[in-house]
Amino acid sequence: MNLTALSIQVWLHTYATEGVSDDLAREVLSTFTPTYFHDLIVDPDYRLFVKVDGVNLLGYILLDLDSSCEEQNYGGVEVDTLYVQEHFHGRGIGRALLDHAMAQAGQRLWLTAWAGNAQALGFYKAYGFVDIGITWHEFEDQKYENRILAYQRP
Repeated sequence: MNLTALSIQVWLHTYATEGVSDDLAREVLSTFTPTYFHDLIVDPDYRLFVKVDGVNLLGYILLDLDSSCEEQNYGGVEVDTLYVQEHFHGRGIGRALLDHAMAQAGQRLWLTAWAGNAQALGFYKAYGFVDIGITWHEFEDQKYENRILAYQRP
């Protein structure tokens, strides 16, 4: 339940910048369900790492080990999701989750980030990710530009 609640909170804060529309509500509520997280946890192609403070979830990173980045034949492991509750931004949680993911899954990571999310794009750039292309996230009749970012530890 904590993963569901945190995901909905972060997702709406990120994408519902003009308020919560029906299409955004349908997208977030149909995606981040307890069943969704249960299925990911038991799927051998995914790895989920969490940051907790006692019993409170502060953030998580979800890796897709079976997703391929075809942009510039990059390869590596996809960071499907990296969410940190806004109250805990700036405390090194996202960086620690990325470091842990890299230690567990290899030295090459890639991800997509919404082009309108300047905070996330700045965070990934500061970590060392580089922009290697464009892709689109589509749901209902909406189409959102995402940037493809890649990282390889030196």
